[in-house]
This record gives sequence, structure tokens and C-alpha cells, in this order.
Amino acid sequence: MLASSGNPLRIIRAILLLALVSGLVGLGAELLLLEHFEDWRQKMPLALIALGLLVLVWHAIDRRAAPVRALQLLMVVFISAGAIGMTLHYQGNVEFELELYPSLSGIELFRKSMMGATPALAPGAMIQLALIGLAYTYRHPRLER
Repeated sequence: MLASSGNPLRIIRAILLLALVSGLVGLGAELLLLEHFEDWRQKMPLALIALGLLVLVWHAIDRRAAPVRALQLLMVVFISAGAIGMTLHYQGNVEFELELYPSLSGIELFRKSMMGATPALAPGAMIQLALIGLAYTYRHPRLER
């Protein structure tokens, strides 16, 4: 029904933008509620999310290609941050499990670390948001000018 009322690619792009904005706001709120700001490493996702929202405001105001390119670059940084975050979460869980069970190793250590107190895969949300952002900017009309 929506596709018949306008350009389908424009509608898909609008949905991707809505998903990106709501994801950034939701993830940022969750990290704040979880008090995810003990040290600089925990503050990085919050800073990136804030920067992402600022770039999107710039994108809404400025009709040139520069904010689209900035968003693309930032989404690549989001992917890196998500991968680093998953590694840090996992390593923290490994350290915790080894403090509790020094003899733990192999697949059992991996399993317990993945299911530990710190959600090892949670930073993957940054990667998901980055993929949404990259899909939004893919062949963006402002880049054709």
C-alpha cells in the first residue's frame, strides 16, 4: 500500500532512516540506564551514538553530499566499535569466570564467558545500526550530484 503511493526506494530509505534514528535513541537510552560510563571505553558507544545523532541532524539541514559521506564513515566506525565492544565484553567475562573457576578452560570457559554477566554479543547492536545506516546511504541521491 505504501509503495503504491510514492517512490518505493524513497519509502524504503525513509524506513531505514527511522530505524536508524530509533535504534540510536533506544540504544543510547539503554546504555545510560545501565550506567555504561565507568571508564572511557564504556563512554565510547555513547559518544558515537551522540555523534551519529548530530550527523543525522546535519544531514537533515544540509542537502549536500558531505553529511551522507560523514554518516557512511561513522557507520564504518560503528562496525569497528561493535567488534571491539564484543571482544571487551567477552574478555571481561573470561577474566571473571577464571577468577571464580581457575581450572576452567576450552569450550566450557567459552560457553560460560558467552553467557556471563556482561552480554558478550550486546555490542553487536552497534554493528546492526551501522548496517542500517550503510543501507540508508547506499546510492543515496545526494551522492549523485
